[in-house]
Amino acid sequence: MSPSGPSRPVLPKPGLAALSATVATGVLGALAAAPERVNRALRRRYPTVAVTGMTGVGKTQLADRLARRSPAADAAEVGSAVLERRTRRSRRLHGFRFLVVPGDNAATRLGALDEVFHDEPVDGVIHVVANGYATPRRAGGTTGSATASRADQLAAELEDWTITAHRIASMAVRRPKPVWLVIAVTKADLFAEDLDEVVRSYSPGSGSPFGDKVDELRALAGGARLSVDVLPVSSVGDSAQLTTKQANALVDRLATRLAQLSGHV
Repeated sequence: MSPSGPSRPVLPKPGLAALSATVATGVLGALAAAPERVNRALRRRYPTVAVTGMTGVGKTQLADRLARRSPAADAAEVGSAVLERRTRRSRRLHGFRFLVVPGDNAATRLGALDEVFHDEPVDGVIHVVANGYATPRRAGGTTGSATASRADQLAAELEDWTITAHRIASMAVRRPKPVWLVIAVTKADLFAEDLDEVVRSYSPGSGSPFGDKVDELRALAGGARLSVDVLPVSSVGDSAQLTTKQANALVDRLATRLAQLSGHV
């Protein structure tokens, strides 16, 4: 032992270079993985939710209610031809990012469907239906009055669901974890007295045309990979059949179910 103390091994220069390279690789790897970890954390706290449905059913109005945002004055008459984005935030740093898919059969709608179901698959889906009471709109979302029978609207609603259901099934079989779906039966203020019967007609196993399509979706996706809820909602209240307080309670019930499905409660 030398007078100055125990000797220390000295790494040769190649060893130092290798150590530096290892440290640099680790740092670069951590930096590269950081955005992915941040993205996963963000999606746990703010899962993305596609809001789908035919034009005129009230998708944007419902997303506005869920996001606690005042709707645009002309939203019910005109609608949107582009992918709309809304965010719901809570005091506990949880919430949702809603992506409202246009209802018109246009290129923008097809692009939005590709985005939410293929390019960046969402965590859940709210599919909005209206029991045939969708607001009739002119082609291309232009302003002006339009007419359509309730039977025609129900047929269009079923056709729209068929297209969307295939996209949901394709996404569900690719995802490593189950996907959830909420069928939101909106405009409940127009049929409040028959609410239970109407909700049942949109449910799996109901034997209705829509219910049969939901059963087909579950068969395509695999029952264990897709959960299905059917809930009534109304974006407006203070009618002869539904008060504002009751309408708010329906929206709150939907928000609570979304939180449960996302693991927030």
